[in-house]
Amino acid sequence: MVDLDSEVPPLPPRYRFRDLLLGDQGWQSDDSKDFNRSCSNQNYTPGTIDWSPIIWVNRSLPLWGLQVSVALISLFETLLLSYLSYKGNIWEQILRIPFLLEIINAVPFIITIFWPVLRNLFIPVFLNCWLAKHALENMINDLHRAIQRTQSAMFNQVLILISTLLCLIFTCICGIQHLERAGNRLTLFDSLYFCIVTFSTVGFGDVTPKIWPSKLLVVIMICVALVVLPIQFEQLAYLWMERQKSGGNYSRHRAQTEKHVVLCVSSLKIDLLMDFLNEFYAHPRLQDYYVVILCPTEMDAQVRRVLQIPMWSQRVIYLQGSALKDQDLLRAKMDDAEACFILSSRCEVDRTAADHQTILRAWAVKDFAPNCPLYVQILKPENKFHIKFADHVVCEEEFKYAMLALNCICPATSTLITLLVHTSRGQTAPWEAFRQLTGTKQTLNRECQQSQEQWQKMYGRCSGNEVYHINLEESAFFAEYEGKSFTYASFHAHKKFGVCLIGVRKEDNKNILLNPGPRYIMSSTDICFYINITKEENSAIKKQEKHRKKHESKLSYHGTSRLPVHSIIASMGTVAIDLQDAGCRTPSGPTLALPPEGGKEGRRPSIAPVLEVADSSSLQTCDLLSDQSEDETTPSDDEVSAGLEYAKGYPPYSPYIGSSPTFCHLLHEKVPFCCLRLDKGCQHNFYEDAKAYGFKNKLIIVAAETAGNGLYNFIVPLRAYYRPKKELNPIVLLLDNPLDDLLRCGVTFAANMVVVDKESTMSAEEDYMADAKTIVNVQTLFRLFSSLSIITELTHPANMRFMQFRAKDCYSLALSKLEKKEREKGSNLAFMFRLPFAAGRVFSISMLDTLLYQSFVKDYMISITRLLLGLDTTPGSGFLCSMKITEEDLWIRTYARLYQKLCSSTGDIPIGVYRTESQKLTTSESQISISVEDWEDTKDTKEQISYRSNHRNSTSSDRSDHPLLRRKSMQWARRLSRRAPRHSGRTAEKINQQRMNLYRRSERQELAELVKNRMKHLGLSPAGYDEMNDHQNTLSYILINPSPDTRLELNDIVYLIRPDPLAYVPNTAPGQKDSFCNTVGQDTREETQL
Repeated sequence: MVDLDSEVPPLPPRYRFRDLLLGDQGWQSDDSKDFNRSCSNQNYTPGTIDWSPIIWVNRSLPLWGLQVSVALISLFETLLLSYLSYKGNIWEQILRIPFLLEIINAVPFIITIFWPVLRNLFIPVFLNCWLAKHALENMINDLHRAIQRTQSAMFNQVLILISTLLCLIFTCICGIQHLERAGNRLTLFDSLYFCIVTFSTVGFGDVTPKIWPSKLLVVIMICVALVVLPIQFEQLAYLWMERQKSGGNYSRHRAQTEKHVVLCVSSLKIDLLMDFLNEFYAHPRLQDYYVVILCPTEMDAQVRRVLQIPMWSQRVIYLQGSALKDQDLLRAKMDDAEACFILSSRCEVDRTAADHQTILRAWAVKDFAPNCPLYVQILKPENKFHIKFADHVVCEEEFKYAMLALNCICPATSTLITLLVHTSRGQTAPWEAFRQLTGTKQTLNRECQQSQEQWQKMYGRCSGNEVYHINLEESAFFAEYEGKSFTYASFHAHKKFGVCLIGVRKEDNKNILLNPGPRYIMSSTDICFYINITKEENSAIKKQEKHRKKHESKLSYHGTSRLPVHSIIASMGTVAIDLQDAGCRTPSGPTLALPPEGGKEGRRPSIAPVLEVADSSSLQTCDLLSDQSEDETTPSDDEVSAGLEYAKGYPPYSPYIGSSPTFCHLLHEKVPFCCLRLDKGCQHNFYEDAKAYGFKNKLIIVAAETAGNGLYNFIVPLRAYYRPKKELNPIVLLLDNPLDDLLRCGVTFAANMVVVDKESTMSAEEDYMADAKTIVNVQTLFRLFSSLSIITELTHPANMRFMQFRAKDCYSLALSKLEKKEREKGSNLAFMFRLPFAAGRVFSISMLDTLLYQSFVKDYMISITRLLLGLDTTPGSGFLCSMKITEEDLWIRTYARLYQKLCSSTGDIPIGVYRTESQKLTTSESQISISVEDWEDTKDTKEQISYRSNHRNSTSSDRSDHPLLRRKSMQWARRLSRRAPRHSGRTAEKINQQRMNLYRRSERQELAELVKNRMKHLGLSPAGYDEMNDHQNTLSYILINPSPDTRLELNDIVYLIRPDPLAYVPNTAPGQKDSFCNTVGQDTREETQL
């Protein structure tokens, strides 16, 4: 074993405790070198500090000379700048931190020039880093000022924060390293390690200062960091938050490498944002686009939450700024944008002021980025000509009044247009046969396919039809019809593929022609517009079409007519209709009369085939300028006495610049303004109510707040030239709608009442309350005049659920649940199953915002919509009308046969069906009759039940329960019984009978009695008031482009696109027709998409 004591060397004699006690001091003088060596090995002895390494340093002569030179220059510069910036307060200049640091670092070097002994004196030169930080900030500010850069606040703050942090760390490193020369003698790296660990609050403790000066320096630096850094971070966070509010910038690199569009709005609401995003990103080709929103207001909480969703956060960028500022347009990179959408604020009370803002935005964008396509929404039609330069313009009042007018002629036109311009979502293809034929493997989503209601399935399935386009020579649908008539191509394309060809556009012409008629011959360069559940490119039909063509080339019939095989089969066993003997086609609707009887009895009625090329002798021609119908050639006595002589022509005056000229019915002489007042007589007539005028046709009442220029677009479709005179309805404008004015203007015998949303209520504190006044007024009309057809326009589509509201209607509650489910599934039209919207009794103009959004992909949608609504009239283009299926038309049976019948006889193209069915499981609180209490005798109860059975709408959902007694009636009856004195038996019986009649009276009867009494008070006859003829037990809906095998039902209304009758006017017609044709041919007015 090794002796442990021998391994530990004994202490020297001078360190022994015995020597210390004896006071032996010899060791202090002996072997001083060993003492210094031992002190250096033990690094530091507590309680003693050697200040010489801290105070004195080894500075070479060249280094000293360089430092003195720099100190002289710096001190001179500092004194000069202080003198130049002197403003009368010397202490302000002296007590500045940069001046004090300069004195501390420069004056000692100058003193060493005169006192060489102090040349090795330690001077804290590392404090010059703070002077360098100050100089860097001034240099950056001067640079920004020189290059005129204004967006540098965030950069400056980040630079200040980084430089401050570096200066703190550098000062701490140098100070610790220098002070620890008398302690641990730390290296520069050890000092850096210690500072990083300390400032990051980790504090391992392996490297620590040993002497109190270095510890004091660490405390001072920590205190400085705790004061300076939070201030810098606070300023940076504030700038970051402000930048987040303003949205920052859209980088130039991203703008050059990625595609983006800019949305300019006055105020961004969540509904507007979601409608735009859902419709814009519904197209597959737009999935890689970015949306930059430029809005002058701060982003609200709802929009912020939506934009934080990962689905939108990566594609939507919000910038707070104004389109009138070039710097904000530069932030949005407007010059690199693919398009700019400028939307008006329809919630403003002053809609003209809102249009002025939109016009200025459009001008600013056009000035900044002339090549950027503009999609502008305007409110007032008179402001439209200011933005005629825009690529696409949607005027809200034009479309609104045109749809309201067509709703009076063609029911639910607003619903039809809304469904066509929306992108639908939800789970089956329209027809299984179509999928098998086309080979489509993808699942086409449609709304409400899981519903138990058959009408909801059909309605939801057909709502997925949209308008698409394709070149004829590239199409598998229409390529084989090159050189054939338009009606032939439309009929056979619908028969084979279920697509509805509605229009074409020539290659060398920008005008779209809706149903140009059988005279039009299809060309290979034509652009075809069709309605279908999906566009042709999404199916595998092209490959199968090639195979089918090869197969048919072997089996096709090569006769003189050269009809394809399917056309020959379709025409087999048919009896041709003598088109030459047919009379002039009435503009009101085609005559679907039975074919002439012949051959075998009981033979099924047949339809003539659709000819490939129309024969001039088989075309029905009619002279629109000289009406040939019996009712129009000779005016009636009433018309003659009233002086109503009509002529056809263009309106002599236009209410605003930019209105499209429309050929319509006009009066030969202008009616005096005093005669236009319905409620006041004048020197020309003494009538003061609509009944006194003795109108033959029912009225159309328009309830609006003001008579604006937009009403021109309501009147013109109702007076269009293709409408016969006998169907022209009188139009009454009602600027206020109290009950007395309603009764005077003939609401009891009106065909339709149009309620326009009030502009004065659009600026409600709560957005959705803007429709409150309109909804309540319409509900009052619905209760008072249940048989009246009311068409309402609302601001918010979500408020449609309150139209014709019935609190206890089980069916309406079921539809409310269905709407919630469809919204959860992601449907863009969750409210489409609400009965008022499906029936076309209510619509919101905001639903047409998608028309502007779709124009980015489908640039033809605005033109087609304007042609359908009659806002534009292109020579040779058809118009939208309707026909009703009567009992004489039921022999046609199916929609496909109707298509053939119309194409072969009149050239009309059907695009949809408006169907009305009986509604089941409906109960309403307004339909419940009031019965007596349980203690009434059996006879009275039976009488009550029999009385209730006489009214088809006065039924309760549960016949076993007695309806509730109304409180007011009961209280009145009880007060009457208590206060009435005793009478004879006959008087008491009479009072009792009055009480019984009061109890039994329903709410409908009370309202009817109220209206009748008011009419009697105004001197009006209550004979026309039909109090019980309401439509609460029916539901109506639209089938757009239904399947060919859809069965026709009685009272179905078919939407038609009829060819332009003026196109059939022969060029050789004499007199007036020649002059009119020349006028039409010479019309060279510029076509716009306004």
